[in-house]
Amino acid sequence: MATVHHWTGLEARALRLALRMSVRTFAEHLGVAVRTVSKWEKSLAATAPRPDTQAILDTALLRADAAAQLRFEVNLAEAGGHDARAGEAPMAAAVGGPRAWEYESWTDDLDRAAVALSRQDFVFADDLLRRWLSRFRPVELDDKGLYLLARSTTLLGDLRRDRGTVLGPLSARRSYADARSVFAQLHIPRRVAQLDLCQAVVAEMSDQLDSAARQYASLMVDERLSRRDRARARLWVGTVLSKNGDPGRAVRVMGSAVREFEDLAEPEDWSVAQQKLALAHRGTGDLTSALHCIDVARTSGVTDSPLQRVRLDTAHGHILLSDPATLDDGLRALDSAGSTAATYGLSHQLRSIEKIKAVQGADAGRPADAVADRERRT
Repeated sequence: MATVHHWTGLEARALRLALRMSVRTFAEHLGVAVRTVSKWEKSLAATAPRPDTQAILDTALLRADAAAQLRFEVNLAEAGGHDARAGEAPMAAAVGGPRAWEYESWTDDLDRAAVALSRQDFVFADDLLRRWLSRFRPVELDDKGLYLLARSTTLLGDLRRDRGTVLGPLSARRSYADARSVFAQLHIPRRVAQLDLCQAVVAEMSDQLDSAARQYASLMVDERLSRRDRARARLWVGTVLSKNGDPGRAVRVMGSAVREFEDLAEPEDWSVAQQKLALAHRGTGDLTSALHCIDVARTSGVTDSPLQRVRLDTAHGHILLSDPATLDDGLRALDSAGSTAATYGLSHQLRSIEKIKAVQGADAGRPADAVADRERRT
């Protein structure tokens, strides 16, 4: 919080502007004469309020909200005055590092980038992130700046993951590793564990299923994570089991995650878990339960992002392909999912869709019992 050890007219004027008050309103707010405030504004640093008035100004600053306090620091910096924090050099003279208003803008841009990512507006999100990632060197940043740097790098990893770039020097894996290093430096174990969870997702997407399974199993009991994140790890353990040809165990593990999300009142995670549970039921050959779960997922989701629509349509199509009576409906669902994935640059999902269709094509004309056996194994 901003503090002032000795008020002058300069700090008083900065506070008035931060509170967005006129001279008269500010005087009434403090309980002093208008001419007193006018004198402060005329003389600035050359005058100092009386000791009792200093205390009144202290109280006014203390009672200001966080946004006003930040504006106060910015006003002082831009006026070339002393930083409101005791014993520090003027903020405008900080070597290379961000000023208070830049921290505020950086935080706002991270929030905007997260919203853009939720809508798969990758170009806009990438622009918002890179304007800050290229602006400062890590050595120029204090702990607050390093925290924002790590958050930015994490979001860049999410962007690359959603676009399907999971391996290589410009990949989600690299971004997550960089962000994890900074959070470890800042001694924030929860964030470090969250990045470990992100790395496990990348391993699964890269078909490194054994590695992903080990990481998920460890993280679902990791006390550094919140209960919600541990439930996510449990759900993804089930995903790996399903991909590894053990859908029966996957159903049991995912069912536990579904109940956990229900207890936590997390509707979006609960909906995603229903979608994954549907595919696990499909793997066991229980198409009735699979269709029930995918219908629940399609009608209970809180968000309607392009990525989630692609995932739901892909899962629904995959299930419908398992029954010859709904084969054409399944192909139409996959075509719709593929079109959306291509429009938004969701390359990982597009590859998954093409793989499902290729398997369907390979199964065409095969004996029914052979196809059924393949279905049980995939």
